[in-house]
Amino acid sequence: MVLAELGGKLRDSLRKLHTRSGRVTTTQLNSVLSDVARALIESDVSVKLVMTLRDNVKQKVERLIEEDDDDNDDDNDNDAKKEQRASNVSKMVQKAVVDELTSLLEPARKPHTMKRGKPNVILFVGLQGAGKTTTIAKYANYYQKRGWKTAMVCADTFRAGAFDQLKQNATKLRVPFYGSYTQADPVAIAEEGVDQFIKEHYEVIIVDTSGRHRQEAGLLEEMQEISAAVDPDNVILVMDATQGQSLYDQALAFSNAVDVGSVVITKLDGHAKGGGALSAVAATESPIVFLGSGEHFDDLEPFNAQSFVSKLLGLGDVRGLMEAMNGAGPDGKTHEELMEKMSKGEFTLRDMYSQFQRVMNMGPLNKVMGMVPGMPEYLVPKGGDDNSNTRLKKFLYMMDSMTDKELDGKVDFSDHDDAPIQSRIRRIAAGSGTHPKEVQMLLQVHKQFEGMVNKMGKSGMMGKQAQAQQQQMVAQMRKNPNFINQRLNQMDPKMLAQMGGREQVKQQMEAMA
Repeated sequence: MVLAELGGKLRDSLRKLHTRSGRVTTTQLNSVLSDVARALIESDVSVKLVMTLRDNVKQKVERLIEEDDDDNDDDNDNDAKKEQRASNVSKMVQKAVVDELTSLLEPARKPHTMKRGKPNVILFVGLQGAGKTTTIAKYANYYQKRGWKTAMVCADTFRAGAFDQLKQNATKLRVPFYGSYTQADPVAIAEEGVDQFIKEHYEVIIVDTSGRHRQEAGLLEEMQEISAAVDPDNVILVMDATQGQSLYDQALAFSNAVDVGSVVITKLDGHAKGGGALSAVAATESPIVFLGSGEHFDDLEPFNAQSFVSKLLGLGDVRGLMEAMNGAGPDGKTHEELMEKMSKGEFTLRDMYSQFQRVMNMGPLNKVMGMVPGMPEYLVPKGGDDNSNTRLKKFLYMMDSMTDKELDGKVDFSDHDDAPIQSRIRRIAAGSGTHPKEVQMLLQVHKQFEGMVNKMGKSGMMGKQAQAQQQQMVAQMRKNPNFINQRLNQMDPKMLAQMGGREQVKQQMEAMA
């Protein structure tokens, strides 16, 4: 991800507060905040915004440190109490940094709320090369998949091939579009297209405009004329994450020209710094609604500031992970229902199909892994998502070629040498366009899963009993701050090292609490 380097630097800075000395001093706080500020500035975040963030965090935390200094003067306190106070201070600093970064990315202004059954005219504006036309296709795909009646209008007469690109994307998505090879007036095209789709009762009408540069006054005037002609419900500014600090001035120019209501940041899969795009949000005082990465139509994810900052600092995104996992699967079963079934040791091919689809619906594997609190960076896939997803898709194709009896565990596949079983395997392979050996691999994977589920079910690690135990442990953690340290002291040091170290496991347990 484009901001991975920034996230690493911020995590390293905040780790310095986890001291063993039993106290956090004002000097240490200043040093850590300087590191945080330097990391943000190196990632092209506006200097002015960084200084404001630094001052706000310092103001919130200094009073707590002064109280901690007074408490530490009491020689009667034992080391455990002093360490606990230091831990509280470091958490306070971490929380203050998270809150300030979140407020930076979450202005008071709320994004436009789409209205069902009514025309929502969305005007897209942005710099040349920011990926605006591609983002429009992703945006149309996002709403069309959710049952909205969607259409696109090409009012970009400035860039050669713009209409052809929009036309190709619209055709692939099967979304109606409007444009002209002969009409040279973009204002007339935009007005005619929007009027036509309003008459046809379309709910999401997306208008593409020419790429702009803030110095091109004529083009900015054209954008204002289009806005006046179509009277958009929302103006979305598309910003390229690779553009750096110049984005702040560019965003300010757009905001002064038209009423920017929302922001989409693109190219977050690149290797540039990306902080400029985030600080440009402050210039528009408009919320980010989507993040774009990749060239596929599905590579557009809704933005949540709290989750974004949490993942950036390596704290995971428990909220996003729970939402993704707890939604109903393709067969209508919720995660809890499936877990209860697995607690009895039951795990059919149909259950595995449901789990594979759930994983794929959650998004690329690197994003899913990034949601897990305390996940070591070396375990997050860097470039293997395509291979992993291709294998899962192949497994789904094979299971699509199976009968209900086969999926529901009423056929014993254990004897691969049995003639009737070989016949079934060949039939499944032929129906899914795969090799019989790949079908045997699928059956072997299922057998391994089934054995693991059976053992875990018998051990009581799943179902309502396990949930009750987890809830009891979380309650104890909240009641007794030292409970986590006590549990860690009871764990095998070798196991702690394998799980990423004492501090990493502690963070995971705190996230659970």
